Amino acid sequence: MSVIQRLMTADELFHTPADGFRYELVRGELRRMSSAGYQRGRIVMNVATPLDQFVRTPRLGTVCAAETGFLLHENPDTVRAADVAFIRRERTLDARDATGYWPGAPNLVVEAVSPHDLYADVDEKVTDWLDAGTRAVVVVNPRRRTVTVYQASAYAILHENNTLDGGEVVPGWQLPVAAIFEE
Repeated sequence: MSVIQRLMTADELFHTPADGFRYELVRGELRRMSSAGYQRGRIVMNVATPLDQFVRTPRLGTVCAAETGFLLHENPDTVRAADVAFIRRERTLDARDATGYWPGAPNLVVEAVSPHDLYADVDEKVTDWLDAGTRAVVVVNPRRRTVTVYQASAYAILHENNTLDGGEVVPGWQLPVAAIFEE
């Protein structure tokens, strides 16, 4: 006998009662995410705070926290949540009254690798973001103390003596890689 698993929709996920866990929806399959540990939380804030400060005054766009879901695909639905996401201002004006998940991909995504993350899962997430239209995905790897910047057709690995910059996605924004790993 085979068991047929019913796929979940983004709307069903959004209306699921809170149970203390974070979830993502990948091609209709519900995936439970663990809470961020101290190291990951600190690293995420070391990126999110300077990014938010840079984009806030000139109103370049919006920086979103880890709990923000993005509806990347429908039928079956995929909802992903980045550790940090940036959406350019011209896109936020079109959907400022959106309720539920943000419709589409952010312009920039930052993912911090946790000690229990499998590299295959991180790669899958990077691919999902890029396929949905995210222009740059930044993966911070505390184990290797590196930052990898993925774009549609290229990637670059940065070390602690390098500087992360916003490129064409967030022009002018720069952050020393060493600052990402500071206590």
